[in-house]
Amino acid sequence: MRKNRLLACFGVALAGAAAALVPMTASQAAAACAAAWNASQVYVADNVASQSGHNYRAKWWTQNDSPATHSGQWDVWADQGACGGGGGEDPPPAGGFPLSQTQFEQNFPNRLPIYTYAGLVDAAGHFPAFAAGDDTTRKREVAAFLANIDHESGQLQYAEEHQPWGEYCDLGRPYGCPAGPTAYHGRGPIQLSWNYNYKAAGDYLGVDLLHFPDLVKTDTSITFQTAFWYWMSQNGPNTMTAHQAITGGSGFGGTIRSINGSRECDGGNPAQVQSRVNSYLRFTQLLGVDPGGNLYC
Repeated sequence: MRKNRLLACFGVALAGAAAALVPMTASQAAAACAAAWNASQVYVADNVASQSGHNYRAKWWTQNDSPATHSGQWDVWADQGACGGGGGEDPPPAGGFPLSQTQFEQNFPNRLPIYTYAGLVDAAGHFPAFAAGDDTTRKREVAAFLANIDHESGQLQYAEEHQPWGEYCDLGRPYGCPAGPTAYHGRGPIQLSWNYNYKAAGDYLGVDLLHFPDLVKTDTSITFQTAFWYWMSQNGPNTMTAHQAITGGSGFGGTIRSINGSRECDGGNPAQVQSRVNSYLRFTQLLGVDPGGNLYC
């Protein structure tokens, strides 16, 4: 998300591109819908995926066979019955965040302990304008946010930038870099960096991140709050925030431009852009919402 970022320090492109919805096993399936079937996902016997309001159990290895059209006694999928949010699915939290804990855990299976569902929900509650529109707008924004943090943090497997750390320290600011010139490297799900971002985010959140930047990688709510702060309030290299982009018609491509457009958009790094788009399409499928237009920047 930051200016002058060393993208090579992150493994996010490969991790984001390789990420896939993790299907539930048959023992976990209930009245709730499993993760939506994904044509690029390999399924093995007893994996469960949902499609068209039904859960389906794979009888053996399959990849491109659509459950709704390849189920039956002699085919690869067995229809497990209708699903739709009842039974064992976690109720979505209040405030319009339409992602359950089960879905979060399934789709970030290798996340670090700092990245908890409770921390995500608590942080979202500090930004009531996030995901506050109609159902389509809410789900698109949640999918866009998750896709970008998925890419930035390698499916939530990174809490901070790999060493050696760069000097993200603008000494022209009156407050300087009291924690040291390399203390403001990327941290958190959206890789907050630079002393002025730590200062501004800390002032907004009421936390002294300028002197204690490690809070971004150790506090389960603060780490997500910094991501929401950037998403809701910072234009980055764009003329609008990521929140304004996804809710105002600029589409998912606009969120990319707000986060790292100076390096990725306009042909700067099409592979990175495609990685983000792939993640967005997975999450919109999971949440059951049309992704809309303007996917690329």
